[in-house]
Amino acid sequence: MVAIERLQSDPTAAAALLSESVVLVAQSRDEAAFEVIFRYFAPRLKSYFLRFGADASLAEEITQEALVLVWRNANQFDPLKASASTWIFTIARNLSIDRFRRARRPTFDPTDPAFVQEGEPPPDRQLERAETEKRVREVMNSLSVNEKDVLMLSFYENSSHSEIAKRLGLPIGTVKSRIRLAFGKIREALDAQKGGVE
Repeated sequence: MVAIERLQSDPTAAAALLSESVVLVAQSRDEAAFEVIFRYFAPRLKSYFLRFGADASLAEEITQEALVLVWRNANQFDPLKASASTWIFTIARNLSIDRFRRARRPTFDPTDPAFVQEGEPPPDRQLERAETEKRVREVMNSLSVNEKDVLMLSFYENSSHSEIAKRLGLPIGTVKSRIRLAFGKIREALDAQKGGVE
């Protein structure tokens, strides 16, 4: 295929053709343009995931998942902000981090002493817990809808930052900022309550 040969021999032409291909996928779901992207990036992404620590089958799986995300999210690509390679490898990097993080999570052991419920806490602890829960509810109610949405997805649905970004159609940086702001408000309120108790 002429386009792929051009990509191998001329980096400037390669960058232009890859950006143009992503734009064509975004505008008209152009399958030929996606084939250019796929043929160029599939081996590079697989190699990247192997270096990141994946075995061959996992690297293949994540490569396919990354390229599906490129197809689905091509409309988010802005050639004025980044090259196609930078954009695609950012998707790949975030995806691989999420996948490896999930793979490394320990399994839940309900017999672990940390999870076995102790007897009923003393009355002062119950009162303190009730006040803290009340304060957290008040702060949660004072958060903006945007902040509340990201917290609910992150902590109640256990979604990763990239999953939240995809679900809400937001840049991942915005998701992280909203979570940080919401946490800051909760921490500030609880610190104020703690200061008031002492």
